[in-house]
Amino acid sequence: MGSRYGGLKQMDPMGPAGETIIDYSVYDAMRAGFDRLVFVIRRDIEKDFREIVGRRFEGKIAVDYVFQELDCLPPGFKVPANRKKPWGTGHAIFMAADAINEPFAVINADDFYGADSFQSLAAELNSDNSHYAMTGFVLRNTLSEFGGVARGICHTADGFLHQVTEVSGIEKQGQGAAYKNGTQEMHTLTGDEIVSMNMWGFNPTIFDSLREQLAEFLTAKSRDEKAEFYIPSAVNALIRSGKKQVKVTTTRSSWFGVTYREDRPFVEEGIRGLVRSGNYPERLWS
Repeated sequence: MGSRYGGLKQMDPMGPAGETIIDYSVYDAMRAGFDRLVFVIRRDIEKDFREIVGRRFEGKIAVDYVFQELDCLPPGFKVPANRKKPWGTGHAIFMAADAINEPFAVINADDFYGADSFQSLAAELNSDNSHYAMTGFVLRNTLSEFGGVARGICHTADGFLHQVTEVSGIEKQGQGAAYKNGTQEMHTLTGDEIVSMNMWGFNPTIFDSLREQLAEFLTAKSRDEKAEFYIPSAVNALIRSGKKQVKVTTTRSSWFGVTYREDRPFVEEGIRGLVRSGNYPERLWS
């Protein structure tokens, strides 16, 4: 549920024939060679989600559902009485451990990533390398006209990720951007920085690492009502320990997202432009 957007934006129609952003992501993923789809959702939206979104893909691709529930925790841990907020993206991916046995991509359901992003990620996952992968976007292509956004600024060397730094409140300023990130001082960005939009490529070895790190997180922070176990933090820990490398592939594609309800017309127009240029058919599933 998007608190700033004011609704369940994953189900909103954005395309000319009523397509959701998820429709375009699945379409692009299938064109890139992905052949299974796993939705991580809350159980209380299952019925609506299956009817409005999931049924679109029946007969087109294998579909599974897993549920991110507060009480789905490693053995020995319980949900604190005051906990209402989900445990975060790292926990969401961990929920899919029993459903996935092959290399896989992770995306946000409300982000439009573009065909090139899926193709480059698929190429990395199809390689013989054991490293993980991430598709990075140019910061200026990911900003909202209507307020600050949170982005993971990527620090890379020789094509591999060294660290993701989470920065909140990034606001567009011309071709660049600026943020305070909890300080009084304004920090500027050029707009050319590479950022993570939570488009990752993993293999099933990630699940053991997530289980271990989730236990550490719960031990340290389970009483914090707002603390979340984020996937960039888990990836940073794996890189620092030397257990894994993460190859970064960069796309110049524009990212579309609906952080704010005012973003919606821009997303709709962006998709219409891609349809007009021949990147997508007018009716995606005809």
